[in-house]
Amino acid sequence: MSAPGLPPVIERISALRQTVTAWKKEGARVGVVPTMGALHEGHLSLVRAAREGAERVIVTIFVNPAQFNDPEDLKKYPRDLAGDLALLAPLGVDAVFAPPVEEVYPPGFATSVHVAGVSEGLCGAGRPGHFDGVATVVAKLFNMTAADRAWFGEKDWQQLQVVRRLARDLDIPVEVIGCPTVREADGLALSSRNRLLSAEARARAPALYRALCDAAAALEAGEAAPDALECARRAILAAGFERVEYLELRAEADMAPMEALSAPARLLAAAWLEGVRLIDNIALAPR
Repeated sequence: MSAPGLPPVIERISALRQTVTAWKKEGARVGVVPTMGALHEGHLSLVRAAREGAERVIVTIFVNPAQFNDPEDLKKYPRDLAGDLALLAPLGVDAVFAPPVEEVYPPGFATSVHVAGVSEGLCGAGRPGHFDGVATVVAKLFNMTAADRAWFGEKDWQQLQVVRRLARDLDIPVEVIGCPTVREADGLALSSRNRLLSAEARARAPALYRALCDAAAALEAGEAAPDALECARRAILAAGFERVEYLELRAEADMAPMEALSAPARLLAAAWLEGVRLIDNIALAPR
């Protein structure tokens, strides 16, 4: 249940399926925007896109414990369901699916989904088991919602590729749609984790995006990848980041590592600032 004016909140799979079945009997296309809550304008842009692309829209809000390899990270992940519902209220969301953990992972749950290839390296290396947790919960959410279309942000580019491969390989009849990264005026990619930064760290955070842009320009101008990436790494650390977890050039089509910009690619990075892990990526194309 939810307050008047707020989107209805569904907590049980049986109730969600009953609702979706009624919508589909009316001939409605069902869209889903999976989130972990702590919503920001990036999430809201996905909801707006879903409203344009489906007659009925579900936003899922579930902090998925299976994708956290660090219990402390799970504990401190921001949660604000009341605030999330208030943000969604004017957007015409038809339902918010916010299940308790035991509804998604009941006692005796023993299945995990592993997507090879695109899940390897990058966030997959730094967060062991992370993408198994993502793939498992997304597969479950696709089945629970019976969605025809699903919207994901391109900021989590590797995750988007994992989800696309998951749907393709398991013959899940859902169209996975990627939407551009939404940024603050200073270039910082919107993220729920940004709210964990102090004011000082927040002022330093845009250096990650600036370094990626500078490296992209160098790569597109023909500079060797090792040189461009090393220069970007030094710039990120000089801005006050404690550690660069990865900074890599990958093929956009299959996430394969690239030594030079010879095909459409993504430059991807993860770096730590004030104990907060920030990720970003930008698209590149050979000239």
